[in-house]
This record gives sequence, C-alpha cells and structure tokens, in this order.
Amino acid sequence: MSVVLAGGGTAGHIEPALAVADALRRLDPRIPLTCLGTERGLESRLVPARGYDLALIPPVPLPRKPTTQLLSVPGRLAQAVRAAGDVLDRTRAQVVVGFGGYVATPAYLAARRRRVPIVVHDANVRAGLANRIGALFTRHVFTAHPGTKLSHATCIGIPIRKEISGLNRLAMADKAREHFGLRPDLPVLLVTGGSQGARSLNLAVLDAADDIRAAGVQVLHLLGPRSGLEVHLPPTGPPWVTLPYVDRMDLAYAAADFALCRSGALTCAELTTVGLPAAYVPLPHGNGEQRLNALPIERAGGGLIVDDAALSPRWICEVLLPVMLDTQLVAGMSEAAARLGSRGVDDRLAAVVMNIIAGRPARSHAARGR
Repeated sequence: MSVVLAGGGTAGHIEPALAVADALRRLDPRIPLTCLGTERGLESRLVPARGYDLALIPPVPLPRKPTTQLLSVPGRLAQAVRAAGDVLDRTRAQVVVGFGGYVATPAYLAARRRRVPIVVHDANVRAGLANRIGALFTRHVFTAHPGTKLSHATCIGIPIRKEISGLNRLAMADKAREHFGLRPDLPVLLVTGGSQGARSLNLAVLDAADDIRAAGVQVLHLLGPRSGLEVHLPPTGPPWVTLPYVDRMDLAYAAADFALCRSGALTCAELTTVGLPAAYVPLPHGNGEQRLNALPIERAGGGLIVDDAALSPRWICEVLLPVMLDTQLVAGMSEAAARLGSRGVDDRLAAVVMNIIAGRPARSHAARGR
C-alpha cells in the first residue's frame, strides 16, 4: 500500500492533509505515506516535523487576472505533472488524496494518466480551481460546507489533527498559560493572522495595547514569521507575549478566552471544534470566501465579524473588550461555537482511502455528518 497526499502552500492545505496522514498511520502504521509540496511552501517545514516524507515538485501558481504570466503556465504545468508522475511511479501510489493548492493540480493530472484513484477534499465555501479539476476525475469528493459546488460532493467537515479535535480547553487552561508565561487569573486574548500573520491585525492590536492592558487583559500575540515588527511594551501590566509562530496551537487555544483572527477555513474549523469564540477579520481581497467561512459562526452566536477596514484601536476598545470582559457572554459564545465543530473527519477520510485500497466501495453514509 502507498498513499500520496497533495496539499501545500499554506497551513489551510497542509494541516488537513497531515491530519488524514495521521489517521492513516493509526489504521496501519506500516503504510508508506508521501506528501507532495514545493520548496517555498510551509510544507517544507511542517511535513518533515510531523515525520512524513516530503517530495518536492515545481509550483504552478495561476495568475488571478489575465496577464502575460499565463503564457508560461502550460509549460510549467507540464513540468510539474511529470515531477508528480515520477513520485507516483516511485512510490507505487495506490491512491492520491488532494486538498487543493499549487501541488494538487499536477497530482490530479498525473494520477488521472496512471489511473490511480483520486480522493478530493475542499475546505472552502468556494472550491478552488485545483479541486474543481480534480473533482472531474473521481466520485470520491468531500467538502467542509454543504453549499460548496463540486461534482459528486459529500459534506463532512474539515480533517483536524487529534491534538486539537480532542482538546479539553478548560482542563488544559492553567498548563497552557504556564507554558506561555501567562497569568492564570486574567482573561487572555489570542491574536493570530494565520500561518503567515496579518499586518492589519498586528498594528491595530499594538495601537490599542495600553487600553487592552488597562482593562486587565493579557495577550498571546502571534505576529507571523515575516512580520518585521519589534514589539517593545512596558514591563508593567498584564503579560503580553509575542511570538512569530507557534507549533502547539492546541496550547494557544487552551490558553485563550477569546481570539482575534483571520477567518480561513482551517482557523474557523479549529476554533469551533475547541469552542473558542473569536472576532473574525476576513481578508479584504480574494473571492470573499473568508467572510463566508465566518458567517455561520456569527449567525450561531459563536463569534463576531469585523471588516479589515473597520478594525481599529477604537473598535477593539469599544466592541471587543466589553465582550471579552462579559464572562457570561463569552461562555455562551463558546457553547455556540462548539456546536458547529466537526470531529472525526480525519478518520472518515482515512477509511475512504483504505476502502479504495482494499477494493471495497466506500459507503456514502459513512462520511456524512459533522
């Protein structure tokens, strides 16, 4: 048996792939697993750190608008498909599991040519181009949202690694706060722009630092690995911990009472699964999918949405801090968020893959539910 997983670029593609890899490894520790990636993606660090083989292929980003760069796409795509095909041949892959991103399209095309079965998972409300292509080649198509338009799609949620899906946030709170040097007796705001950080979030929060600390709120501030910011705050007042990146997001979630964050699909899925309420700041560009990711959470009462342009120190002081300091309101939002969480998706997708390898048809109802 051999499985190739294709999901690279950002944590939103990589982490679901690694969650499924973990689930496959639990089912059969001997199964060879290979992750496709590019040398410039986060997978170059995350995949080896989780103990999986990483095979690199050339990235093939598609321009969002018609430009002269489109002329180079066919040649670069052909090169990437050949590289992906070499990996499938070398590993004798029996299934390709794709999660979108730069590496998924070459993997799907290479698998199609070799008649290797394909499994597609899309985490976004609006499916990406790679997964729209992959869904044409298989009936094993799964989505995180019921409204995602993909052929043959079944909605199952997002695969999340067990460290997070099995997290008891309240039971771990004191240990997590000690890990980050935070006090156990004051509320904690987690600020994160995702795997790459977010400059607008960083600047708004730092500009409101005096008011946040005056309100008795601690901050666990994940700046992003390339923020370029040097934070110098007075040593007096509640702790303000700044870090470029955190590998143990389970501990970050356990330490927090509330989050201020982007609303990528993985972030929304993880926060609802652990029951952490948040103020979501959708990316101000793209196709609007981040707002769509957060809308069900806001409507259920598990979070707030604030436009990037409206995020300001004043909004933080007048809206966010009063919410955070209302313990009953936060508790209710936590319960509302948790009702939207999804667990066991990693195991269900792993079962689909193993059934394909064994030559058994996957039961359609086995992947339903959240």
